[in-house]
Order: sequence, then structure tokens, then C-alpha cells
Amino acid sequence: MLYAGLDLSRHRLDVHVMNQAGQPLLVTAAPPDADGLRGLARQVAGLGQPVAAAIESMNGARFVHDQLEFAGWQVAIADAQKVKGLAPLACKTDRIDAWVLAELSRRDLVPEIWLPTPGVRAERERARFRLHLVRHRTALKNRVHATLLAFGKPCGASDLFGAGGRRLLDRLEVPAPWAGTLAAAVQLIDDLDERVAGCERELRRLGADHPYVPLLMTAPGIAWVLGYTIAAEVGDIGRFPSPKKLCGYTGLCPRVYQSGDRDHRGPLAKNGPKYLRWALIEAATHAVRHPCYRDHYQATRRRLGKQRGPRVARVEVARKLAEAIWYMLTRQQPFVPARPPAKALVA
Repeated sequence: MLYAGLDLSRHRLDVHVMNQAGQPLLVTAAPPDADGLRGLARQVAGLGQPVAAAIESMNGARFVHDQLEFAGWQVAIADAQKVKGLAPLACKTDRIDAWVLAELSRRDLVPEIWLPTPGVRAERERARFRLHLVRHRTALKNRVHATLLAFGKPCGASDLFGAGGRRLLDRLEVPAPWAGTLAAAVQLIDDLDERVAGCERELRRLGADHPYVPLLMTAPGIAWVLGYTIAAEVGDIGRFPSPKKLCGYTGLCPRVYQSGDRDHRGPLAKNGPKYLRWALIEAATHAVRHPCYRDHYQATRRRLGKQRGPRVARVEVARKLAEAIWYMLTRQQPFVPARPPAKALVA
């Protein structure tokens, strides 16, 4: 067996290949495109042994993974932060990084991350692109409001971009070039409205056949858009052996600094997909009105005060939703409120 470390940059893929004893057999670089990777595979194939490779997780790593897997390699995508923790270096270059990854592969110490299937990747892209369009639309609307505020124009309509708001925009007189930018922003908002509506129609159609989405929609605060987003970001629920593992994957758990008698809880870890965190926080914003979460949310909010209370309480509800989602998807059952603790029943 040969072991290869792959360090990817924008224009080059540094490669370090070693044998079972750790002796270097090939140190080279290749273009990170399809032709370059095919040439690399042919070059390493001349060594006459199967290859186990490792590459750090980054943009483009999945393409390299897929191309080399087609060539017969076993490629693991490593968590970049965990690799840095396993092998801290005083001198860091691309060649040294490739050697480190090859050595970790040889020692079977690669902190491998889960790689979504092509189907799950497609689901994620659909949900993420819709969110990308919505954020662009929100930025344009904020720009229109800021322009009107800069010229002291009142906004009497409840929805500036509804029928009444459009009539108000037509009546307002704004000097050039701001009048032109306002008109262009409104046209772009209309175009984004159509594109977002098209994305939502596609998500609704695909979500109806998804095994997770109908179950997720039974939970408080989760409609079909958030349900599809959560299902796409979670992927296969079977890879999480417990609800705590799913909560840790969401990045909504605080960092823990513990030594001796000292136990300090820091900010949120924010590991895992940021889109999953966004979806759970959005769901928690609506779920706090549900009877099974309302009392806990209000108690935490009062305990921590007006400044931190709402934010921390919302994150707690999001974690509770993540736990409920694990049970729902694992047991293939709709949402059921959790039972109160045994002490509360005794009291």
C-alpha cells in the first residue's frame, strides 16, 4: 500500500507519496484540473501498488477526491483544524503539509470528515442557492430604505415593496443619480422575487418526496423550506449515534475550557454547516411560541436579562429542536413533546 498526502492550492496540487516504511517514493506537483489529476494517477500507477490518500477539506477538495477515486485511489478528506492540532509545525510550506497528510494516512490518524453523496450535495445546493438569493434581495431592500432615509423621505407603507409601497416610491422625488439606483434596485428585487419563487416551487416539489421533510414539518417552527434545508444539511441521520452528536454537529454548543476545578464555557463552537445553524435558529424563533418551549424560553430570558437573555434562550431552543429532530428521524415518527423530568412529576 502507498500513502499519499495532497496539499491543494489555487493553481497547484502538491503531492507526497511514501511506502509502508515511510520512505518517500514521489514528491511532485500537478495542476488541480481533470487532465492534471489523470496524469498524476498514471504517474503513481507506475509504482504498482494501491494508494490511500488524504487531502484537507477546502474548496475544490471534493473535485480532487472524486477524480482520484475514479482512478482507483482511496481518498479521505481531513478536517483542516484537527490536522493542525495533530501536527503543529514550526515551518509550514505546501510540501511539508503534503508530507504531514501522507504520514497521517500511513499511521491511520487522518481526522476524516463525512463526505455527502452527490444527491445530498444537490439538495444542499438548491437550499443554499435560495438563501443566497434571499440575502441579495434583503440587501437591495435595505439599500432602498437607506436611500430614502438619507433624503428625509417618509415611509408610510407597512410594506414598501408591496402595492401601496410601490405607489409611494413612484410619487417620491429623489435627485439623480439616486433616482436611477432606486429604479434599478426595484427591478432587481422584482427579478429576485421571481427567482426565489421558482426555487421555492422546486423545493416544495422535491420536499414532498423526501423521507425526512414531512416528519420535520411536524416540529414547531419548521415549515417546508426550513424542513428541506435541515434535511439536506443533516444528510444521513444514521451517522449520528446520539442526539448529543447531532447537537455538536450543529455548532450550537458552547466551547468548553476545563482544567482542574476550573470549568469555563466560551462562545458557540460554530463547527459544522452554517446553513444548518441558520435553519435551526430560524425555526427556534418561531418555536418559542409553542407551549412545549414557551415556558423554558421565557424563564431563561428573564434569568439572563434583556440583553443576553433572548439570544441565549433562542439557542437553547434550537438545541432542543436538534435533539427532537434526531429522535424523529431515527425513529421515523412525527414530533412529540418531551416528557417533563421525573423530579417535576414527583413535585
